[in-house]
Amino acid sequence: MRYLASEKFEIIRLVEESSLPIRNTLRQLDIHKSTFYNWLHRYQEHGVDGLEDRKPTPTVAWNQIPTDHRDAIIDLALDKPALSPREIGVSYTDDKAYFVSESTVYRLLKAQDLITSPAYILMQASDAFEHPSKRVNELWQTDFTYFKIIGWGWYYLSTVLDDYSRFIIAWRLCTSMSAGDVSGTLDDALSFTGLDQVKVKHKPPIAK
Repeated sequence: MRYLASEKFEIIRLVEESSLPIRNTLRQLDIHKSTFYNWLHRYQEHGVDGLEDRKPTPTVAWNQIPTDHRDAIIDLALDKPALSPREIGVSYTDDKAYFVSESTVYRLLKAQDLITSPAYILMQASDAFEHPSKRVNELWQTDFTYFKIIGWGWYYLSTVLDDYSRFIIAWRLCTSMSAGDVSGTLDDALSFTGLDQVKVKHKPPIAK
């Protein structure tokens, strides 16, 4: 139930002049205690005018990225279409000293139709993969993740995982996210497994 400012003022006066404890009086009036004290505080601060209903005002989201940064991120994605949203976020953070997350980059690029949409196929769980890996070292997966250590800076973890066993074959903690870091981790994986070559399949995630 909404009350006019004058009605709120009368309720405050009634509670103050009541011989009953405040809690009992508010119970009789069916007014929640927190609501009453909110009115009382506003009245003490601004008088009767402070009891007027406050109109909601639009606010800017706390994590909204300024326009100049949004435009710069989009420009970076167009200049380097082979970079993933994660790599763009890391690159922009390093170059501009302005942190932007992978998910934020993804949303920005998705809104500009710069994310290549995969082709989705309806299938049963038993048909999840047309050619699932059936042995160790048949298929490897590479990944790059990043984190910031306070007082040290940004570090990047490059890993190679065997798809069949889910075993991490090789990993490197790097100070950059370059192609050389990835190839170095692959070399470590080859050395560990005793293999002499690996076929790399790469798909650019951004359409230009």
